[in-house]
Amino acid sequence: MATASVSFKSREDHRKQLELEEARKAGLAPAEVDEDGKEINPHIPQYMSSAPWYLNAERPSLKHQRKWKSDPNYTKAWYDRGAKIYQADRYRKGACENCGAMTHDKKSCMDRPRKLGAKWTSMHIAPDEKVETFELDYDGKRDRWNGYDASTYAHIIERYEARDEARRKYLKEQQLKKLEEKNKNESGGEGSASDEDDDEDDLKVDEAKVDESKQMDFAKVEKRVRTTGGGSTGTVRNLRIREDTAKYLLNLDVNSAHYDPKTRSMREDPLPDSDPNEKFYEGDNQYRVSGQAMEFKQLNIHAWEAFEKGQDIHMQAAPSQAELLFKNYKVIKEKLKSKTKDMIMEKYGNAASDEALPKELLLGQSEREVEYDRAAGIEAAEAAADLMRANIARKEAAEEKPEQHEEKRLATWGTEVPEDLVLDEKLLAEALKKEDARKKEERDERKRKYNVKWNDEVTAEDMEAYRMKRVHHDDPMKDFLH
Repeated sequence: MATASVSFKSREDHRKQLELEEARKAGLAPAEVDEDGKEINPHIPQYMSSAPWYLNAERPSLKHQRKWKSDPNYTKAWYDRGAKIYQADRYRKGACENCGAMTHDKKSCMDRPRKLGAKWTSMHIAPDEKVETFELDYDGKRDRWNGYDASTYAHIIERYEARDEARRKYLKEQQLKKLEEKNKNESGGEGSASDEDDDEDDLKVDEAKVDESKQMDFAKVEKRVRTTGGGSTGTVRNLRIREDTAKYLLNLDVNSAHYDPKTRSMREDPLPDSDPNEKFYEGDNQYRVSGQAMEFKQLNIHAWEAFEKGQDIHMQAAPSQAELLFKNYKVIKEKLKSKTKDMIMEKYGNAASDEALPKELLLGQSEREVEYDRAAGIEAAEAAADLMRANIARKEAAEEKPEQHEEKRLATWGTEVPEDLVLDEKLLAEALKKEDARKKEERDERKRKYNVKWNDEVTAEDMEAYRMKRVHHDDPMKDFLH
């Protein structure tokens, strides 16, 4: 029975081996190299990378995972494109009638059709192509990259590297020019900068360096190496704070906000009763009403409304056009609003900018006794008494002067009664009765209809009647967004 040569490790050596494997997986240490000098991916599981005991492998390798039985008839050769073998001097029987090559017929000829083929002229005979046949297996016949030469892509890589080098050189020159202009402005042309300034410029011109001591724990900068495991040269910041509590663990109540593990989304607020100033997460719905989400919502609504009014606009088909039209619409709306405001101020004036009334008018007093009701209005009885006394005085004055022309005018509340106004008591009483009857008829619930204009209160019956009479031409999504 064969035995395996197993090398036992101490606990300290085993711990160091585990740390080295973690560093290789993180890209902080170079990957392990096999006996052929190829790197071994550190993410390969141990049961796959470690060779069986009966192979007696002394160095790490992946040869035991490769196919060791090779087909002697299988070849990796490929077609020699464009190769020629023999060129005849005259036309041969059975050759192509157009070019004269023996490897194809006239129907498969790729040359330009001649006015007189090689069969009749025996001139400019094309050479024969090199025809090859390969015995490929199932995978070889279906391999899309079979026969691809990776060296043909080298010139493309060189061109991109030259472009990147030129870009870096140009940016460095621009940075040097800016620093020179800044130093000239600071010195004011008095003289050259000191040695300390030169040192500072050298530090500024150098590549961007990150001071690890100034970084927070969660933004620790780690130098990585370019390995098979996926590391990259330069500085990489780990922006995720793993100490933060997961959002599905903020509230363990089964009746709290629902968490969808497939999409990793939680729409509602898991802690609705806590202080908003102390919360750092309020649910995924908070992002729908913050930032540019509201602007995008208004843009969609504007596109729908404009399309309904005959405008050729579609948010999904032409988003740039829709955004431009929405911007123009907002500009025109602001201009119209400012124009309307200027017209109103020109017509009625601006109470905020006008001069204040004199104190004699603001603090004026009179000995007239006025009573107010609960609604801070003048009592109706007092106002009616004043109107009656005025009518009696004017009637007596009219009887004393019958020769004067009687002029009838309409008196309104809040204005002074003219001295020459004469009212007929009978006509006034009839007018008041008609007004009372009209108002009483409007207030009657049995005769009042749902579209009466004087009543501003909307009842449930009014809303139901509105829904029954309304024609549903609107987009349901627009109603939802409104």
